[in-house]
Amino acid sequence: MTRIVAIDIGGTFTDIVVYDKGIKIEKVFTGKNVEETIERILSNFQEAKILHATTLLTNAILTRTNIPKAALMITKGFRDVIEIARQNRPRLYDLFFEKPKPFVDRDMRFEIDERTNYKGEILKEVNENELNNILKEAKKKGAEVLAICFLHSYANSTNEEKAKELARHYFEFISASYEVAPEPREYERASTTLINAILMPIVLRYLKKFKEVFVMSSSGGLIDKNEAISRPIQIIESGPAAGVIATAELSRFLKIDKAISLDMGGTTAKVSTIINHEIMITSEYEVGAEVHHGRIVKGSGYPLRFPFIDLAEVSAGGSTIIWRDLAGALKVGPKSAGSYPGPACYNLGGEEPTITDANLLFNRISEEISGYKLSRELAVKALKKLGEPREIAKQAIDLANLEMARAIRLVTVERGLDPSEFSLVAFGGAGPQHACLLAEEIGIKKVIIPFHPGVFSSLGLLFCNEKYEARAKPEKDLESSFQNLEKKLARKLGKENVVFQRYADMKYKGQGWELLVALPKPCSYEEACKIFEDAHFLNYGFKLDHDIEIITIRVFAMLEKKINIEDIKYEIKVKEAKVQYRKVFIEEFEEIPVYSRDSLNIGFEIKGPAIIEEYSSSTFIPNKWKARIIDLGCIKLER
Repeated sequence: MTRIVAIDIGGTFTDIVVYDKGIKIEKVFTGKNVEETIERILSNFQEAKILHATTLLTNAILTRTNIPKAALMITKGFRDVIEIARQNRPRLYDLFFEKPKPFVDRDMRFEIDERTNYKGEILKEVNENELNNILKEAKKKGAEVLAICFLHSYANSTNEEKAKELARHYFEFISASYEVAPEPREYERASTTLINAILMPIVLRYLKKFKEVFVMSSSGGLIDKNEAISRPIQIIESGPAAGVIATAELSRFLKIDKAISLDMGGTTAKVSTIINHEIMITSEYEVGAEVHHGRIVKGSGYPLRFPFIDLAEVSAGGSTIIWRDLAGALKVGPKSAGSYPGPACYNLGGEEPTITDANLLFNRISEEISGYKLSRELAVKALKKLGEPREIAKQAIDLANLEMARAIRLVTVERGLDPSEFSLVAFGGAGPQHACLLAEEIGIKKVIIPFHPGVFSSLGLLFCNEKYEARAKPEKDLESSFQNLEKKLARKLGKENVVFQRYADMKYKGQGWELLVALPKPCSYEEACKIFEDAHFLNYGFKLDHDIEIITIRVFAMLEKKINIEDIKYEIKVKEAKVQYRKVFIEEFEEIPVYSRDSLNIGFEIKGPAIIEEYSSSTFIPNKWKARIIDLGCIKLER
């Protein structure tokens, strides 16, 4: 098998996993320049298949840097839909609230005198002369990319297809809504198409340095370079997705029916639920939106209609800054010290205290982590600015745990699920330090710490299928509609061994928004309605005696993955358990055992309080908790 290199770029560390007759792992500081970090890594792996997760596009949208000038071609009368947006207000009583600024100026929005109705009937065809004049004007005004979004093109894309064909003579980067978001709602479709257009040249510039690369998509699968360049909105939430896939694979291997994925890295903590080894998908997302305790504030960002893994993300990472507000109350986040200057203890110039500084003060992590030396003295100095260091550290860790507990409730309680029935799978550099305390807060009794937790998201890239999506408006015969989509994807991929997953956006007639539900194969309309009603009751606690509509159908094509989680071998480097002792803060500082993880055989048991240390992370086992090493070298913690 070709050597495979998985690269996951985080806000603080970049994690690298090399699979070549075994696993090799490494963590490096991401640094100020992500592209320089990538080029440095690639120089060591010239002949390798690269799997990659990145936060590049999220950062580009948030900072609005290197954004190309865009033109939007839209149906006559809809020029301002991208600015009118929806009338919901994220902050109802804020008189000074401003909507997100559109990525296309008004003078770069061009109306086309064409019309298709909601049934897909073309009432007026596009005029070639009009199109040519508009395309020339757009180029004259300096447009680098073009977005095309015509009314009801999801029902019939003929006018859009003609416009795109002609636009090829003028533009290299063209995003048409029938290819990106073929579904109802003009504002959301226009927003999705426009965001896709402005990201195309950014992704092309970024990926051209890779010889062979597969990029993690937001829906939980790998896509090839060409797919990433043509529909870059798929990789906006690339970073967090791989860890959820890794958790799903681990839960399958360990036969855990209900799992919560907790990825606590340097900048944020991400949580998601996995039921019966399947990830949860949502079809709507807002990029660049405000986040309130893990919940996206609708109307504060740019809406995208594309499948995303359903997760909640909060500002509770190792580099999250601890501070006081004007009233003197202690706060944690949302600001992060990132990689540079990083936590004070990194000794890279950071002076503000962080969660990592708090854990180092309590000796829950050692003074060397992932090959980097930490300074306990600088951590104490930073924490002292806010008060007595021990008190500040304890309050900050409690606040971070509360923030993560809120996020877990978002993906469990608010979905009609009981978190106490789940096992918590905790990873990321900081996740194992907080897992047991967080589990106590939320009422969870079992915690799993996977092998190599600090790079578990990168490992997740190895376990991913290639995954490609197509969607359409359903015809009268639901089964044949799905089969047509599957044939379309199969022709596009030109590969065998394709497994298909089916989803549908459904709602009661008269409702304003749909619910995304997974459907079996084969599936009749009646069967789909029964599945929808059960899902609606689970999410909202009631059913209605109304007709049910299927608005959009979706198919994912899954190509067989190269590596299974059971292919990873757990190796013990020494015959006997290695243990040292050091003073660690529990209620007070007390001397407890600190084990080296790579010396613990399967079946080895530990009673808390204790610590298990390894290259990429550190697992804190509090009082009343016990740990046992199980299959694949995972740590199973029970209270």
